Amino acid sequence: MTSQPVTITAQQVKELREKTGAGFMDCRAALIEAGGDLERAAQLLRKRGQAVAQKKAARQAAEGAIGSYVHTGGKLGVLVEVNCETDFVARTAEFQRLCHDLAMHIAALSPRYLRREDVPADVLEAERQALRQQASETADPAEIERVLQGRLEKFFEENCLYEQRFIRDESLTIRDLIEQATALLGEKVSVRRFVVFKVGEPDTGTGVVSARPADASSD
Repeated sequence: MTSQPVTITAQQVKELREKTGAGFMDCRAALIEAGGDLERAAQLLRKRGQAVAQKKAARQAAEGAIGSYVHTGGKLGVLVEVNCETDFVARTAEFQRLCHDLAMHIAALSPRYLRREDVPADVLEAERQALRQQASETADPAEIERVLQGRLEKFFEENCLYEQRFIRDESLTIRDLIEQATALLGEKVSVRRFVVFKVGEPDTGTGVVSARPADASSD
């Protein structure tokens, strides 16, 4: 007995496109493969985005744009440099929207670092020691290391941009969002650096919260 073909509606494709930013044909194909299940289709697209990002990781992303966001009242502002491979892609509406969304996200969640690899060794060690002390007071001795690792992951999620949950869709991390953009735009996309300005805060020098060369990591 053969199964009936899955009927995919335009509304389903529209919802998946809004959720993932993927193209029409990619969304339709994912929905057909997922039997019309929106969440499963989104997962399929996410995995494909990761695969595309890995293939493009070694490529140089030296073009891009600066995204900006100023919070209501003008007391908080963010600039973020997002890189891609060509000026053509940097000018697209999709890329410009990504830059704005990233700036708004940074303003909302105030990450301290770009990636987990950017956390200074002394800061990470101090955090590890403090969390180990907390774990030793509440967890079974045999479970301390497991609890410690879980709390360290939470620290990364709260403080590192790439590990944070995207404010517009908490099912995605910022890393997922960037991988989806790489798949959609067909070029390597990465965040190079960002700066946060808050009225009344002491001048810390450059004001750059996090920065590294555009091709220094495998985004």
